[in-house]
Amino acid sequence: MNTSQPGLVVPYVATWSGEHWDDLPHLVERPGGAGIAYPDEILGDRDRMGVLWDRATGRPGHGKPQYAKVHPLRQRRAMRKLLCQVCGTPADTTEHGVLWLLRDTGVPCLADMLVTEPPICWSCARLSVTVCPALRKGHVLVRAGSFPLYGVDGIRYRAGRPDPVPVEHWAVPFTDPAIAWTLAAKLVRDLGDRTVLDL
Repeated sequence: MNTSQPGLVVPYVATWSGEHWDDLPHLVERPGGAGIAYPDEILGDRDRMGVLWDRATGRPGHGKPQYAKVHPLRQRRAMRKLLCQVCGTPADTTEHGVLWLLRDTGVPCLADMLVTEPPICWSCARLSVTVCPALRKGHVLVRAGSFPLYGVDGIRYRAGRPDPVPVEHWAVPFTDPAIAWTLAAKLVRDLGDRTVLDL
């Protein structure tokens, strides 16, 4: 949990006003039409799958919390390592799976359940439903027995002149060649073998 003031609850994955990244970064087309790149790209700009990620500074606790804006690097770390999205410690895990707290959209999900929200621990789940306005409107607590990495959520680009052009915001699987044209902002998991729980 990030905090700069006593008593202030700021989720681990939230962004602070002292952290910056460009909403429309300057991107170029890779040689041979092989996707997008930063003109000054460094090794840390891509993950081990070769996906290009939003650049963001890491200064948690600096400035004011921006609850609705998820920090791409902390979200990715929490999803990959199955850390609680609120406190950043390991999420609640049993022999039946890992715990997720999701907003209730009112749409039943019988098949795939793609999520960008990292998992959660029990104590943070109880806290979140009381302090988060979006969750107070409705939430679903799910234990997932399977949760493979699916792909990324971000902005898809197309070739353009002089620079690539942003087209749409989408979730793309790692198996789709269009991922080379996607600037990732969040890691996506597919929750399966789900059990709905009650806090």
